[in-house]
Amino acid sequence: MSKLPSREKVDAVIVGSGAAGSLMAAKLSATGKKVVILEAGPERKLTDLVSSGLNARRLKWAGSPVEQSGSHTVGNGFNSGFGTGGSALHHYAVWPRLHEEDFDMQNRYGKGLDWPLSYDDLRPWYDRIQKEVGVSGDAEAEIWRPEGEPYPMGPVPTFGQGEVIARGFEKLGRKTAPLPLAINTENYNGREACIWDGWCDAGCPIKALGNPQTVYLPEAFKQGAEIRHRATVSEVTVDKKGEKTTGVIYIDEQGEKQFQPADLVVLAAFAVQTPRLMLMSTSDKHPNGIANKNDMVGRYVMSHAAGLVFGLFDEETECYLGASGGQLVNQDNYDHKNKRGQGFGSYQWMIAQATKPNDLLGYGGSNPALFGKKLTEFMEKATHGFATMTACVEDLPLADNRVTLSSDKDNHGLPLAHAFHDMHPESIALWKDSQADGTKVFEAAGASEVWTGNPGAMHIMGGTVMGEDSSRSVTNSFGQTHEVSNLFIAGPGLFPTSGGVNPTFTVHALTLRAADYIANSWSSIT
Repeated sequence: MSKLPSREKVDAVIVGSGAAGSLMAAKLSATGKKVVILEAGPERKLTDLVSSGLNARRLKWAGSPVEQSGSHTVGNGFNSGFGTGGSALHHYAVWPRLHEEDFDMQNRYGKGLDWPLSYDDLRPWYDRIQKEVGVSGDAEAEIWRPEGEPYPMGPVPTFGQGEVIARGFEKLGRKTAPLPLAINTENYNGREACIWDGWCDAGCPIKALGNPQTVYLPEAFKQGAEIRHRATVSEVTVDKKGEKTTGVIYIDEQGEKQFQPADLVVLAAFAVQTPRLMLMSTSDKHPNGIANKNDMVGRYVMSHAAGLVFGLFDEETECYLGASGGQLVNQDNYDHKNKRGQGFGSYQWMIAQATKPNDLLGYGGSNPALFGKKLTEFMEKATHGFATMTACVEDLPLADNRVTLSSDKDNHGLPLAHAFHDMHPESIALWKDSQADGTKVFEAAGASEVWTGNPGAMHIMGGTVMGEDSSRSVTNSFGQTHEVSNLFIAGPGLFPTSGGVNPTFTVHALTLRAADYIANSWSSIT
């Protein structure tokens, strides 16, 4: 350690500049703490963003390769990000809340894991964060929504595609509501309203979408926080007793190792890279990786299965308009997880995603069986009448779904992450239930053709789960590791269960709660 160049000691070093890292940096720097963010990827400014499929790809993971195996891989390349803002820079800003049942599944149903807190415990931070970031929606129309403050902005508009699909739900006696989005429907806190051109996947250059570059990183920088790009953290260091971290070692842009001492370390490098870093951080007190005496680091990795339903209609759907996340929501299949037609768990429908002709999520690739003349004929129809919706299908946690270290190394000589993920049989059945349900809706809506897609991987959660029992979890409810008191984890890796909704709203709520705890308990933590 003494042989490495050492930077000036700071109060807190945060690994990762995404949703959790930027929020933590803003809140800790607001209390006067000296904060440094270490980001492995390049600097990304809003002026760098270009609305195209090709440029959307450039925001995805481009760091050290991640080996993947299992029957339903986690889709690291699509779900992760690399550079300023992390995956939150290209996230779709779909912000529903978890439900009460999501927090006590083991106690309630004997399945999955229990969280070390309840919905009511987290509700105040949901309410606070939606005001800070700005969320649009209609809480009254959202009849499935848990108790909470109304959204600070009115709902997103519904275009032709949303109207067509909503008709199918209505004919089946079911309801839809505006999809809650962290996207401005009006000027909010100095940020413009959305123009609904459907390019969220490529980042939002006009600041209408709540992401690190538009909300928390500017706050953090105004308060004196610093960010270093191309800074790959290779180890979290500990004191002689192994009870506290002393900082991190990172490899800078020139390939030189640096030691960054700090009183507090926050790992916010997402659900694959955070456990990878912890497993690499070995010492005589932590031979299996830091905070890993119980062999829990890396376990219970989860990924929502996407229930994709597509259709063609003999009317104009304007499928290119709206937001990448969708226009409407239905959560009829959420609560009472044991009462699905097949399987166990929850799923929601995100209805009428803005869809372009080509690239990763374009309608041109929605039916891979088509090519040649048939593909040309399909594209001519789809340009006018394509519609889609996606089920966010819960993934039951399995201990063997985990991140481990590979024997292969990256360009820095560091072990690659290996992510193994199988779907639980009941989660597979639940995904099949969503496909049957979605097909009925599209048929009721009058689609001339209906087809479904394979269960793509949406979001990555788990790997460093929180819990009350220190023998079966990595952290407490604040993300504080059980073994190292000044080492915290932030992000979706903390989730003991996935729920059936997008995780980013909950990530923000958990991080805000943790930041409050850290600020109020600083002297005892450090």
